[in-house]
Amino acid sequence: MVGFYNYTVILTYMSLVSSITGMFFTFTGHLSIGILCLALSGLFDAFDGKVARSKKDRTMDEKRFGIQIDSLCDLVSFGVFPVVLCWYSGMNTPFGMVILALYCLAGMIRLAYYNVLEEKKNNDDDDAEVIEQPDGRKYFHGMPITAISVGLPIIYVTSPLLGSSFPILLHGIMILAMILFITDFRFPKPTTKELMVIIVIVAVAVVWLMIRYMVRRHIITIPYFISLLL
Repeated sequence: MVGFYNYTVILTYMSLVSSITGMFFTFTGHLSIGILCLALSGLFDAFDGKVARSKKDRTMDEKRFGIQIDSLCDLVSFGVFPVVLCWYSGMNTPFGMVILALYCLAGMIRLAYYNVLEEKKNNDDDDAEVIEQPDGRKYFHGMPITAISVGLPIIYVTSPLLGSSFPILLHGIMILAMILFITDFRFPKPTTKELMVIIVIVAVAVVWLMIRYMVRRHIITIPYFISLLL
């Protein structure tokens, strides 16, 4: 068979499948479920590298394969998929189209650039996208494309409070994201504890979105004063 099939690639594949599933739901008007799928893709991506590095006897070809599929899946999950979500969230004007196209382009450039650097590093287990300071703190070169899987769910939670201002904020966030993707600055890499906090925050945001989705679809009922917040 073509390809490599072992436990080191499972989370990467799950991230892609989650994003494709989210696109299907978004196309059919279930935006909240799409956001849930984006958050799940981000969760899978957060741990796929750790899982891959746990296999100490990976061949050079397996490492190279892992680098390629990780970037390809990231481009779909955190490049194309957010574009779909934003398009169905109001960025469907000519100006919005330009922003979304440039966002995806910036994400692709970032991923391709660090793939090149990985090749130069002879494919050791260190990440070319990450720099480590003498104090042990790790930083990304610029903002990783996967950060959008944290940002968008949190932004969508605030949409009822923002009202008509939400599309404006969404435009601004996507412009900022594409700039940060290709700007070389030190972006702190979360420690394990910080990552857990981020996961909890995103999980709360996703639960809130799902409750709102089920209330609007009349799947569940909640007290009136709470429904005003949804």
